[in-house]
Amino acid sequence: MKRREAESNQYLTKRILVRAARLGVRQAAAETMAVMGFNVVAHDGWVVKRFQDGRIERITPIKPAENNEVILD
Repeated sequence: MKRREAESNQYLTKRILVRAARLGVRQAAAETMAVMGFNVVAHDGWVVKRFQDGRIERITPIKPAENNEVILD
C-alpha cells in the first residue's frame, strides 16, 4: 500500500521530462523517415533535408534573431 502512495506522489522532474521529450523526438524522426524518406532539421546554421541514404540538401540559412527578447505570456 505504501508503494502505491509513493508512486502517486512522484514529481515530474526536469530529468524525466527531458528524457521523455528526447525519446519522443527520436521516435517521431524515425517514423517520419520511414514514411517520407527524409527529415527536416537544423544543421550547421542551415535548415536542411536529411535523407535516408545520408544525403543532406540545404533549404535555407538560419537567420539570427533580431530581437533577443523573450515574451512569456
